[in-house]
Amino acid sequence: MGVQKPILWEDIILDRAASIATKGKQKNKIRCDTDSVAGAVSQRACVYCGARVVLNPVTDAIHLVHGPIGCASYTWDIRGSLSSGAELYRNSFSTDLKEQDVIFGGEKRLARAIDELVKKHPAKVVFVYSTCIVGVIGDDLEAVCKAAASRHNIEVIPVQSSGFIGNKAAGYRAACDALLRLIKPNKPMKRTKKPVINYLGDFNLAGELWIIEDYLKQMGVTVNVAFTGDSSYQRLKKTTSAALNIIQCAGSMMYLAQQLKEQYGIPYFNVSFLGLQDTSDSLRKIAAYFQDEQMQARAEALIKRETERIMPELAWYREKLKGKKAAIYVGGGFKAISLIKQFKEIGIDVVMIGTQTGRREEYETINELVNEGTVILDDASPSELEKFMTEKGTHLLVGGVKERPLAYKLGIAFIDHSHDRKHPLSGFVGAVNLAKEVYATLCSPVWNYL
Repeated sequence: MGVQKPILWEDIILDRAASIATKGKQKNKIRCDTDSVAGAVSQRACVYCGARVVLNPVTDAIHLVHGPIGCASYTWDIRGSLSSGAELYRNSFSTDLKEQDVIFGGEKRLARAIDELVKKHPAKVVFVYSTCIVGVIGDDLEAVCKAAASRHNIEVIPVQSSGFIGNKAAGYRAACDALLRLIKPNKPMKRTKKPVINYLGDFNLAGELWIIEDYLKQMGVTVNVAFTGDSSYQRLKKTTSAALNIIQCAGSMMYLAQQLKEQYGIPYFNVSFLGLQDTSDSLRKIAAYFQDEQMQARAEALIKRETERIMPELAWYREKLKGKKAAIYVGGGFKAISLIKQFKEIGIDVVMIGTQTGRREEYETINELVNEGTVILDDASPSELEKFMTEKGTHLLVGGVKERPLAYKLGIAFIDHSHDRKHPLSGFVGAVNLAKEVYATLCSPVWNYL
C-alpha cells in the first residue's frame, strides 16, 4: 500500500468553491439550495429539524417523533416559542425505536404510541414525524396515521421528514404539506374583505408575535392566524378566510404562501420586522396594500412615535460600536438581509455572511447590500467559519446554538439569533434589544483578559 496523501484545506475548499464567494472578486452566482454531502460536517440542520421548527409551535397538538429517542430532544426547550393558551406542545413524545424495531419494523409500536397518547392527552390533531431510521426501514406512516385517525375520529397527520431525503429546507416543505392537510376546509370558506391577515413565518420567540400583533392592531389590522407561533387547531382551521398573507421567514413559508395563493386565492408578500428600517417599511407596505388612508396615517404616526423614542438610544450604541466587524451565520436568507441592514443602523460592518437555506435571489440581494471583500457562504462548515472569521478580523459572530462554542473557542463575542433565545428581537423594541446585547457582549471587560 502506498502512503495516503494528507487532506489539505486547499483540497476541501476546491470542492466548496461554488458555495463561497467574495464580493468584488467573483462574478459567478453562488451555489445554494443543495443537499448537504452525506457524512460532511456542515452547520446545516436535518430534514426533521426543519419540520419541527415549523410545526412545534402549534400549541394544542400532540407532537410524536417516530424514531430513536435522541431525535425527540429537539423540542420546545430549545425552540422557545411561547403560548397564550395550551401547553401540550411543550412535551416531546417518542416511539423510542430500538434495534429490534429496526429489524422487524416499528409500525405496531407507532400505532400503540398514538393510542396511548390520545387517551392520555385529548387533542384534535397529532403530528407524527418520521426520522432517518424510519426512512431506512420503510414504515408506512401514511397507513398507520390513517388508521389511527379513523379509530379516534381526530386528525393524525404524517410529517415526511426522514433525514436522508434532503436538507433542512425539505423539512420546511414537509411541514407545510402537513399544514395544508390540516387547514383544508370541510366546506368552501369565503375570504374576508376586511384587513385580516395571516402572519407566516413567525414562531412567537420570546413573545415577538404579540409585539407585531400590537403594532398591526394600532393600525387597524387583525392577525387571523400565525404560522405557527401561538397557533392552535381551531385558529389554523380559519386560515383560508384571510384577505392577505405576509411572510416573515421566507425560507420556511414561501412554499405554503404559494400554495395558499394557488388553492385559495390569498395574495402574499414578504415583510421583515427585524430592525428599524425593515419594521417601518413593512408596516407601510401592509397599510398601502389595503388602500386605507386612515390606516396609512395610523401607521405613520406609530412609526414616528416609536422611531423618536428609540433613536437617541440607537445613536448612543452606534457611537460605541463604530468600527466593529461582524460575521453572520443564520438559517434563512431573508433574516440575513435584515441583519445586514440592522448592523448598518448601529455602525457595524458585516465582513462575513452565510445561511443554511438561502435562495439564489436572496444571495443576490445580500451581495448588493454588503461591502467589497465580504465573504458570502452557503451551508458552511465550522472550519470555513473559523477560516474566514479569522482572516477578516471578526469581533462578533451572530448565529445559533451550534455556532456558539466555535466563537468562544476563537475568543470572539457571540450573540444568539436562533430560536432558543428568551428576549425579543423583532419590532422597534427588538432593534434596541439587539443593539443593547451587541454592546454588552462586544464591550464586556472580559475581552481584556484574553
